[in-house]
Order: sequence, then structure tokens, then C-alpha cells
Amino acid sequence: MIYVGRGVGRESWVHTFVAQPGELSELRRTLKLRLILWGFSDHVDAAQICVSELVTNVIQHVGEGVPTTLRMALNEPYLRLEVEDPDTRALPTLLSASNALESGRGVALVDTLTDHRWGVFLRGNSKVVWCELATDTSVACGSTNGPRVSRAGAILDLYGSWQLPHGRAMSHGSSVLGVAAAEEAAIGVMADVLHWLHAHGHDPDDVLDRAQTHFEAEIGEPV
Repeated sequence: MIYVGRGVGRESWVHTFVAQPGELSELRRTLKLRLILWGFSDHVDAAQICVSELVTNVIQHVGEGVPTTLRMALNEPYLRLEVEDPDTRALPTLLSASNALESGRGVALVDTLTDHRWGVFLRGNSKVVWCELATDTSVACGSTNGPRVSRAGAILDLYGSWQLPHGRAMSHGSSVLGVAAAEEAAIGVMADVLHWLHAHGHDPDDVLDRAQTHFEAEIGEPV
């Protein structure tokens, strides 16, 4: 069931559903439509990842079939997302990169994508896990905190923790391993994606060309 505030615009939006794996794809689709209507199409990917991970935590740690609520509101300059479930005991925890290999990977993604803007609080007999994505141009499109940069940082963090010795990972492209390790992780991610494209019958060179075109257009360089 979906509730929206009266009038057209960016009114707070509430969506109630039952937490189960089969609901995730519809939840992502509904969230995408709402974000596009609000004019935040650039934030669809990050918001979908955050909500998917928070709801997956509910499914894994509270149980399938529990009533769950997603709230979305514009708390300028941030887009605020809240996932509420009826269990006040199973609180999400941010684990170190090495421990996140086994569990807690979803919270690590949310932490990176939101630039550490997330938390949990109790509301009556339920708990609310919230996160915020920057929407203001001056906040969201900086050299290190833009949506694409944040998403890439999350991917590199996880990829690095899977591939590098002792589970050491990067954070936003830098860590105790230094810039060289971040570059190696980025190369590994891109190489794996190219292998995936080739294995599924796509043209890796064509995809690379299109990605380069998008990149140059978005940073204002001649294409």
C-alpha cells in the first residue's frame, strides 16, 4: 500500500509491504518511479542499493513475511530513506572489512554510499534504520562525494576486501594500502565486468566506448 502527501511535489512518501525476497524487485521499481517523479533520477541506483540492503537485513535478521515500511522524504540537502520493522532487538552493525566478508556487507555498502549518514532508532515497538543521500549540487556533485563516485567507492571497497590479502579494503579509493592498491582494485573490477560482458554475448569494446562517452560528457570534456 502506498500513501502520498496531498498535492504534487516532493511530499513525504510511505510504502508498506511484506519483507520477503520476492518483493525486492517490485520495491526497487516503485522506488525508481518515485525518484524520477521527484527529479532525482541520478540517485536511483544508490537509493535502490541502500533500500535493497536494508530490507534484506530485515529478511535475514528479523524474518520473512514481517510487515515493513519504507519512508522517503526530502530533508534538504539530503534525500532521507527509512526502513521500519517490528523487531527492536536485531540492530544493524557496521563491521570491519574483514568481518564484512561473511556478514554485514549490506551495511558497509550503505555506509559508503551515504558517506556515513545512516543510523537506527526505536519508534514505539519497532525500529527504524535510516540513511541519507546528498541531493544538493554543492554537496552531491563534489569531486569525492558525487553519486557515481560514492557508488564506485562502495564497489571498490567490497572488491578490495574480497581480493586483497587479510581482507584489507579501500575507502573512497584510498587506505593503508595506498593509491596503487585502489587502482589495482579498479582495474580488477573493470576486467571482471569485461569478462562478464563477453561471456554474455556483449561487445566489451562497444560498452567501453559508450562508458567513455558518458564519462567525458558528464565531466564537461569534449567527446
